[in-house]
Amino acid sequence: MASTQAVILVGGKGTRLRPLTSNRPKPIVPLVDRPFMAYMLEWVASHGITDVVMCCGFLADQMVEEIGDGEAYGLHITWVSEPEPRGTAGALWYAHPHLRDERFLMLNGDVLTDMDLSAQIAQHERTGATGTLALVPVEDPTAYGLVRLHEDQSVRGFLEKPTPEQIDTDLISAGAYVLEPSIFDLIPKDRLVSIEREVWPKLVGHGLYGCVHRGKYWMDIGTPQRYLEGTQDILAWRVRTKVAERLRDGPVDPGATVGDGAVVDRASLVDTGARVGDRATIGAGSIVGPGATIGDDAILQNAVVLAGATVGAGARLRDCIVGIDAVLGDGVVMSDAAMVGDGAHVAEGNVLSHGLRVGPGAQVAPGTLWF
Repeated sequence: MASTQAVILVGGKGTRLRPLTSNRPKPIVPLVDRPFMAYMLEWVASHGITDVVMCCGFLADQMVEEIGDGEAYGLHITWVSEPEPRGTAGALWYAHPHLRDERFLMLNGDVLTDMDLSAQIAQHERTGATGTLALVPVEDPTAYGLVRLHEDQSVRGFLEKPTPEQIDTDLISAGAYVLEPSIFDLIPKDRLVSIEREVWPKLVGHGLYGCVHRGKYWMDIGTPQRYLEGTQDILAWRVRTKVAERLRDGPVDPGATVGDGAVVDRASLVDTGARVGDRATIGAGSIVGPGATIGDDAILQNAVVLAGATVGAGARLRDCIVGIDAVLGDGVVMSDAAMVGDGAHVAEGNVLSHGLRVGPGAQVAPGTLWF
């Protein structure tokens, strides 16, 4: 199989993940023990891809600094900055000068997945397709645009936000495409263009196929709830990632300290330099980031505490996210996708729930919040 280039689109601002994305682009938000984008780079590299073009916009300099030239991932990365947003197909035009005149991959950078890209490329070659869309099944098709296939896997049409009686498939586009260079003939220049809405319909009946990835993991990490679910799935090995290699020796890094009587669940991670107090509980799906401190008798359940943060004694954290270097006072309660931004300080006696978000650097006085 010939070597394939990959174009990864990472231009979005990640507004639904604020305050995690208030000061950093979504692709480098920490997820378990590495930037989110690292999972995608490791995934493409595992399928023999060595050449990646990254199309980015928002806070691009931070991404370049964090990810670098790709050498750490066995890749060569070319960075392309979008002067202005031009949609998914418009962004592809910025990558065009850096692509060889041959088949390539186009990938949505918001996805955590272990789909078999090699199988998709092989199908693309067998069918002689112009474009092959990765498709995954979903439990509730009413919330998505659906992709209908003929028996030979060619696309016969699309169905946007169907009513229950219209549903005749459970397949949606997973944001991974194998494309021939002739695709550029279908993309108008110098304006905003959606590849999903403008280009794919033109290709129906003219070389557009779907590759169905059943039994594979796929999730768009775009909301706090999905971020937490993705964290759980990585820790529980429900998605194949390189984190599993690290967790084989247990959830507590050798450079971490765990106090007397503390309990650390197997499906969690206490990272290097972290300190867990006496009798604390680090439950399944929880992360205690590098250098973070968890006070005595605190309880974390599916809670993410990022690098350098401090959680006070007796705190109760469930289904929530605490940003880098944030501080929670003694007895603080967080739940239900509540988020505290980097460097914020939430004093004792506060209760944060129902998706409440505290911005980066904010100061919350004792007993101010009960939500």
